[in-house]
Amino acid sequence: MSTDTMLSEAAAQPPVKTKGRRMSSWMIMLIISGALIGLSLVHQLANAPDVTSSGAIQAALQAAVPLGLAGLGGLWAERAGVVNIGLEGQMILGTWFGAWGSLEFGPWVGLLIGILGGAIGGLLHAVATVTFGVDHIISGVAMTILAPGVVRYLSYITWGSAGATQSPQVPHIPRISVPGINGLKGLEEHEWFLVSDVAGVLRGLLYEVSLVTILAVLLIPLTWWLLWRTAFGLRVRSVGEDPHAAESLGLNVYRYKYYGVVISGAMAGLGGVYLSTVTSAIYREGQTGGRGYIGLAAMIFGNWRPGGLAVGASLFGYTDALQLRRGSESVHALLILVGALLLALAVWEFIRRNRLVAVASAVLGVLSYVLFFSVDKIPTALVQAAPYITVLVVLALAAQRLRPPAADGKPFRRGG
Repeated sequence: MSTDTMLSEAAAQPPVKTKGRRMSSWMIMLIISGALIGLSLVHQLANAPDVTSSGAIQAALQAAVPLGLAGLGGLWAERAGVVNIGLEGQMILGTWFGAWGSLEFGPWVGLLIGILGGAIGGLLHAVATVTFGVDHIISGVAMTILAPGVVRYLSYITWGSAGATQSPQVPHIPRISVPGINGLKGLEEHEWFLVSDVAGVLRGLLYEVSLVTILAVLLIPLTWWLLWRTAFGLRVRSVGEDPHAAESLGLNVYRYKYYGVVISGAMAGLGGVYLSTVTSAIYREGQTGGRGYIGLAAMIFGNWRPGGLAVGASLFGYTDALQLRRGSESVHALLILVGALLLALAVWEFIRRNRLVAVASAVLGVLSYVLFFSVDKIPTALVQAAPYITVLVVLALAAQRLRPPAADGKPFRRGG
């Protein structure tokens, strides 16, 4: 039996009654179609065109990309058995180095420098946790505290006191559109049920899309392929599942943990570059706004899988984007769909005899409709908190289905 075959057995997850639950392509399409129909109904019933407008979808995509990249960073580290709470700090390094590199050498070189900045943050986290055995949480928190001070100092010596918290305008990376996609604008403006909504969604996804967005989207299937279809990925996952078994088979566990954490930092750094060169075309202090933590939550929501992570990032990004598009009215209208989904989840969980989740879902569903019929507009403070409330609710309801890598966050010493 080959080493990789034995590693595959060591990295294999224990059986957890998942037979027959893997979603096929037609099921995924059915879910997407159901979501579009639901949003179309919300649009018509509550007169809320922004829930499917091209502007809202474009804003949601821009909000989801950095979250997804931070989540991919967390995925690589935790699949190697290292908890990376320092994603926020690595994103901060990516924002600054990406902006500085773009100003000095052009946007594409700046992109690479920003990725390198995040990778250096990941390397520091790996040195602390893997080599010196520092607690993963302490090291990650230290990284998040250290990074803002480092970039403030770098800003001061680079752009002077006037630029200590903000850079000059950063050159942008080109955007592209699918030929003829702007022709859907007229169809979107007709506000026909479902047809106009689909036109708005397609236009939002395919018109004026940054090349970095395309790169970020491609990284999701690439990560899946590398981690689940290559020998390198198998070895990374094996050290996150059972590092002692991997070591007994001749694998250099430290090396593969380093690989995972450095790649993690690079992904987070790319998310930071996206914020400073695509989303706003300028570096600003505090620009990440906790996205590293939300990206980590998206990864947990996705059960440490790239596909689920992408769904989580999209959900959180869409909620965040609604703040920018008549947020009070849009979030108020969305309560119709949220309430229906929560009540449907309650029925499903009750059938499966998962009564705790069923009761919690039913209560939240009823509260959604109580809030919808009680007020005409959601208070601004609640709208701004909507992404974070979404994170808490989704994680609370999904907690019982989550299965992290077996050795995630556990200390490892060679020969131990």
